[in-house]
Amino acid sequence: MLYQELCEMYADLEKNQSRLKKVELLAAFLKKLKKNEENDIIYLLQGKVFPDYSEKELGISEKLVIKALAKSGGITNGEIVSYWKKFGDLGMVAEHITSKKRQNTLFSVRLSVKKVLENLQRLPTLEGNGAVEKKLSLICELLAPAGALEAKYIVRTLLVDLRVGVAAGTMRDAIARACFFYDDTEKIKEAITIIQEAYDISNDWRVVFEEACKGLSFLERMNLLPGRAIKVMLFLKESSIEEGFNRVGRPALLDYKYDGFRMLITKDEKGTISLFTRRLDNVTKQFPEVTDYVAKFVTGKSFILDSEAVGYDPQTKKYRPFQDMSQRIKRKYEIKKLQKELPVEINVFDILYHNGVSLLKYPFLQRRKLLEKIVAKQSYKIQPSIALITDEQKKAELFYIQALANGEEGIMMKNLEAPYKPGARVGYGVKIKPIDNEFDLVIVAAEYGTGKRAGWLTSYTVACRDKENLLEIGKVSTGLKEKESEGLSFVELTKKLKPFVTSEHGRSVHVKPELVVSIVYQNIQKSPTYSSGYALRFPRITRLRDDRNSRDIATLQEIKKEAEKK
Repeated sequence: MLYQELCEMYADLEKNQSRLKKVELLAAFLKKLKKNEENDIIYLLQGKVFPDYSEKELGISEKLVIKALAKSGGITNGEIVSYWKKFGDLGMVAEHITSKKRQNTLFSVRLSVKKVLENLQRLPTLEGNGAVEKKLSLICELLAPAGALEAKYIVRTLLVDLRVGVAAGTMRDAIARACFFYDDTEKIKEAITIIQEAYDISNDWRVVFEEACKGLSFLERMNLLPGRAIKVMLFLKESSIEEGFNRVGRPALLDYKYDGFRMLITKDEKGTISLFTRRLDNVTKQFPEVTDYVAKFVTGKSFILDSEAVGYDPQTKKYRPFQDMSQRIKRKYEIKKLQKELPVEINVFDILYHNGVSLLKYPFLQRRKLLEKIVAKQSYKIQPSIALITDEQKKAELFYIQALANGEEGIMMKNLEAPYKPGARVGYGVKIKPIDNEFDLVIVAAEYGTGKRAGWLTSYTVACRDKENLLEIGKVSTGLKEKESEGLSFVELTKKLKPFVTSEHGRSVHVKPELVVSIVYQNIQKSPTYSSGYALRFPRITRLRDDRNSRDIATLQEIKKEAEKK
């Protein structure tokens, strides 16, 4: 397939803001793709080149793209930067300069999708001396023969900023329309549900599409694969134990809500143990002690466990807050030193797969009993989460008090009959914490400070999620420190935000929605100023959530619910 054909699809998607229209356009394209063996094209439809479970990242900076555009366009870096300030989008810069290039003849070589994928997929493999020049060569190899539209989307794909609005739900619905020709609305809904379940356990749209082309029965036979990251199930928030019982039913299982980070633990048939965060990052190398604990204290040829990793002080054995432990998640050096200074305890609270069998549809109580059978209790190493099954309000309240006294964040309350829904935020379980007025939100814009804070991004616009959209809910500028030694600082957050800046307007910048922060606030009020229709009063940043992404943030429905309470 010619890359130009795919780019024309991108342009149609970008022009049409209606989600239904996008589904229609994508479905028509996917029908053509059914006859094509190059199914990796499906990744490109979302501006990606690898499946969602893959750890590979293109890792291409704006600086390198500017250099490539200058080289392929025969102009200076300064001219590219000047155009960038004008358009605010390097993709549009690429389109502009390519359309102005003198062409004595038509391109003798037409770009194919296969060639684009080959070059892009090679980029993460280049390391060491000369890697930058090799990457530059691969990019220029694509830009040199590219037409204006092709150059635009090559650059946007390189920067992981496609801007055509194809979210996971849109892709799912398009596959249903492309593969199942039902006039019956209920049958289409059933197909969409099965496609979603298949994606939840694979995190790979290409595989889902290929199986859907064969029929629903093939999708239903897809299974979990230990060794591959999957999205974890998410939980709603309730403000009282009574509300928790109303949501999950009686009796319910209560376990501690630990102040740590989610860790998915897998062991495949070969005995290889892998560890993943809720962001699907592989952190096996960062936590060698955990693989030792799992090998010694968990029985089974293969399994997938859902757990919470909690840090503790090696001297006092007191548990430490998440912010202390977050540095271990991404640190790739001095592993042994950090292992001694910041050890972790693994608290396992669910099991998804065991000895070749998917347990996703098994009732939670059955999964819990199996978990307790195969995970040995080893304090400060690995153990089943501390839990209680009860239908009594008083016992539940005493358990809650006990959890808080032990330094935990609160408790979880879970439906005993519930299945496990990867990636879903459903009412099968709820979290109960003393602080109601806290949300995890994503930063979407920021402003540079003035005076002694000049050079730092010091005011941050945060957003909640409404299905596939991000909606602004206020600005926050308090809670951070001016000295890095005192905790989360303006300097640290500025460093983390700068690589995600997409455009600048005076002191204001827009950023990719990558950084999630926990925000406490006094109350919520209705406001026409922000796209959510609400504003947080007196918000304050309490911590950076490195373990979360924009899929995990508070929803508009949660915001509305809290606003109504006040």
